[in-house]
Amino acid sequence: MNFASMDTPDFSSSEFLSTHIKQTLAFYHPQCIDRKSGGFYHYFRDNGEIYDTETRHLVSSARFVFNYAMAASNLHNSVEEQAAYLEATQHGIRFLRRQHLDPDLDGYAWVLHGDTVIDGTNHCYGLAFVLLAYATALKAGIQEAKQYLEECFNLMERHFWDTNYGLYRDEISADWKTVSTYRGQNANMHSCEAMIAAYQATGNEVYLDRAFTVAHNICVRQANLSDGMIWEHYHEDWRVDPDYNREDPKNLFRPWGFQPGHFTEWAKLLLLLREYRKEEWLLPLARGLFDTALGKAWDFENGGICYGFAPDGSICDSDKYFWVQAESLAAAAMLGEALNNNNYRDWYQRIWNYSWNHMIDHEYGAWYRILNRQNEKYDALKSPAGKTDYHTMGACYEALRTLHRDKTGAQYG
Repeated sequence: MNFASMDTPDFSSSEFLSTHIKQTLAFYHPQCIDRKSGGFYHYFRDNGEIYDTETRHLVSSARFVFNYAMAASNLHNSVEEQAAYLEATQHGIRFLRRQHLDPDLDGYAWVLHGDTVIDGTNHCYGLAFVLLAYATALKAGIQEAKQYLEECFNLMERHFWDTNYGLYRDEISADWKTVSTYRGQNANMHSCEAMIAAYQATGNEVYLDRAFTVAHNICVRQANLSDGMIWEHYHEDWRVDPDYNREDPKNLFRPWGFQPGHFTEWAKLLLLLREYRKEEWLLPLARGLFDTALGKAWDFENGGICYGFAPDGSICDSDKYFWVQAESLAAAAMLGEALNNNNYRDWYQRIWNYSWNHMIDHEYGAWYRILNRQNEKYDALKSPAGKTDYHTMGACYEALRTLHRDKTGAQYG
């Protein structure tokens, strides 16, 4: 599919947003579906070529379920498209249950190679996406996902929830005997996201209560340890660990420094929570996190949002990641509507303009994963493990819901 002739569109229109979701999904569908071994292929070059047919990462396995369930429940699909998206959702759930899930230990393997578990470590970050996958599948009408959702939540409660601190632990060995002393905000942020989805799918206030607890403890209590900004890494007792991965600032899952993309992602989640309970702290905190992120990390010379900044405010990782731009444009749309403020509407347009001109592949579809500060690609690997464009399509769904909630009813586009 070639999009090279497309002119700059109206980024706020429902037609553009829903079309962009479908075009992004088309990069993966249906070629990502592994009909022989189950699950999905996780590794794609820019042109759509699959370069690893064996490795399966829990995060990608779960995110593909999210992608298909969202498409099934939130787009105006033909009968054939609807059936295909629902079947792919169920196909992905079967793989989670049969391949990633260990029926004896109840854990979910982090990495598989074929039928072999390469890394059986239990990660709260991974389980958060499993929970999100089940919740989104349930919203799409797959009823058996309700049992799986409850089971996953109970697993997280039993092993990861720390009542002393009101937050989730991060990492536990495959046999559940060794708990890492590392604590991080990222696993908690995505657990909050998953709890919101679980509440939306079930109406059970337990999930919403947990989402609020996690959000307050990270965005208020923990942020107060870092001048109101959210640090990524902590010791076992939730003291800030300022040196964790200092020598590895580009670590894929645990980079050093403040992450502006996580600031704006939290802003989005706080605004989602505000739709259910209008607690006074939510809106000003969301606004403050967004303003800090863009104030510190926007690249005024080359455009786009840089990946990380140090405690002294200097940029420590100037790369441009796709997900940072996507989460930020969603937050900008939500803030613009919540505050009726054109400054955030301008940010929405500015981030989209940058993404349209640099991050989006108009020849083959989907978004490039990472660019350097001058907006040049490092390689031709569009989608290694972890990237399924869940962030980009999710941002479009959020923008659709926010900007067109009176027109779309139960659907987005």
